[in-house]
Amino acid sequence: MSDLIKDLPEAAQTYLTGHRLDEVECIIADLPGIARGKAVPASKFARQDYFHLPDSIFFQTITGGWGEAADDDGFIEKDMLLRPDMSTASAAPWTGDWTLQVIHDAYDRHGDPIPYSPRNVLKRVVDLYHQQGWEPVVAPEMEFFLIARNLDPAQDIKPMTGRSGRPAAARQAYSMTAVDEFGPVIDDIYDFAEAQGFEIDGITQEGGAGQLEINLLHGDPVKLADEVFYFKRLIREAALRHDCFATFMAKPIADEPGSAMHIHHSVLDMETGQNIFVGPQEGETDAFFHFIGGLQKHLPEAIAVLAPNVNSYRRYVRDHAAPINLEWARDNRTTGIRVPLSSPQARRVENRIAGMDCNPYLGIAASLACGYLGMMEKLRPSAQYRGDAYQGEGDIPRVQGQALDRFENAAALHEVLGPEFARVFSIVKRAEYDEFLQVISPWEREHLLLNV
Repeated sequence: MSDLIKDLPEAAQTYLTGHRLDEVECIIADLPGIARGKAVPASKFARQDYFHLPDSIFFQTITGGWGEAADDDGFIEKDMLLRPDMSTASAAPWTGDWTLQVIHDAYDRHGDPIPYSPRNVLKRVVDLYHQQGWEPVVAPEMEFFLIARNLDPAQDIKPMTGRSGRPAAARQAYSMTAVDEFGPVIDDIYDFAEAQGFEIDGITQEGGAGQLEINLLHGDPVKLADEVFYFKRLIREAALRHDCFATFMAKPIADEPGSAMHIHHSVLDMETGQNIFVGPQEGETDAFFHFIGGLQKHLPEAIAVLAPNVNSYRRYVRDHAAPINLEWARDNRTTGIRVPLSSPQARRVENRIAGMDCNPYLGIAASLACGYLGMMEKLRPSAQYRGDAYQGEGDIPRVQGQALDRFENAAALHEVLGPEFARVFSIVKRAEYDEFLQVISPWEREHLLLNV
C-alpha cells in the first residue's frame, strides 16, 4: 500500500495526508460520457494490475438500452482489460470515507486498445498530430445550469433558488451579484477542485437563469478531457449538497440560452515549442487558415459527435448565444468559429459548436480531427465574416437524424477517429434516436390531437 501512495500525484497524496485510503473507484467513460466501472477496497487495488468489464458498456445507450454494435463474434459481452492510468488518480472528496478515483484505459485480450473507447479515440487523434511533429493544445470552457431539484420528468426545469430566497434570474451575464447567489455551491466546487488538483481559470455567470461557466487552463487534450470528465461529476456532487441539481444538458430550459463546451485550439511545433499559427513576422500562417478551413469543411460531418443527443439541436437557435452556421471571424461571438483577441504567441481558434452534453473525449477528438484534416488537405476557409452572423444563413443540422446522415458518410473523418469507432458510435446513436422517435410529446398532443 505504501508503494501505491508514494506514486500518486501530489494532490492525491496531499488529500490522503494523515488518513488511510479506504477505497478506489476504477472508472472509464462510456460513449455518452457516463462513468462506468467498479469500486474496490484499496488493499485489493494495490494488488491488481487490471480488472475486467464487458465490451458491451460501449454499446449502451443513454437510456440504458443497447445498440446492436457487437463485432462478428456476436453480442457475447467479451471481457476487456481495464488498466489504470495512475497519473489520473484523484480524490473523491464528497464521499464518506477516503476514496480515490482512477481513470482506466481499455484493451482487448491481445493488449490492443479498444478502438471505440472514447479516451482511446482521443489518444489516436493526438498521436496523428504527433506523427506530423505537432503538439495540439486545447482549453475547454464548461457551461452548465444549477436548477431546482426536478423529480418528475413531466415537469419543466426551473432555476435553483439562490441565497436571497428568489429563483435565479436570467439576463444577468457576468453579474457578480448573480454569482454570489450560488456562493455555497461555488465554494464546494472550488474546494472539491482543489482536493482533486484542478486549477480553475475562472467562474462567471452566463446569460441563462442559474447558468454558470467554468474556464480551464490550456494544456494537453487528454489531460483536459480527463478534467472535464471529472468536473462534471464534481459539479453534480457539489450541487447535491445544496438541494439542487447541476445539469449539462445542451438546452435544459425553454427560452434560455443553451450550454456549450467551447474548445480553444492551438498547435505547437514539437521541436521548437512555437505556435504554428504564428509566422516569422507574427502574422497568421497557412496552418492557421488551413485549421479553420478544416473546421468549416468537416464540422458538419462531426456535429453528430459534438451534439450527440436529440436535445442538442435545440441549442442552435438564432440570437440565443449559440452559432447557427460555420462562419469564422476575429473577436466575434456570433460565428461558429472565432479567433479570440490575444497576443501572437497565444493565437488560437475557438470552436463554438460543441455542446456541454458531449462526451469531452469525443468532442475534443472530433474538433481536433477537423482541424487536422484541414491542415493535411491544405484547405482554405471562406472570407472572414463581417457583422452579425445570426443574419447569415444557417448551415447546422436541425435534428440528430440529419447529423447522423452526415457523419455516416464522412470517410475521411472516420479514418482519423477510427473506422470501428465510427461504426459503433453510429449504431448506438441510431438506437437512441429511434427510441426517441417513439415518444409522443406534450406539444404533439396539444396541437395535433384534435386539429389534424
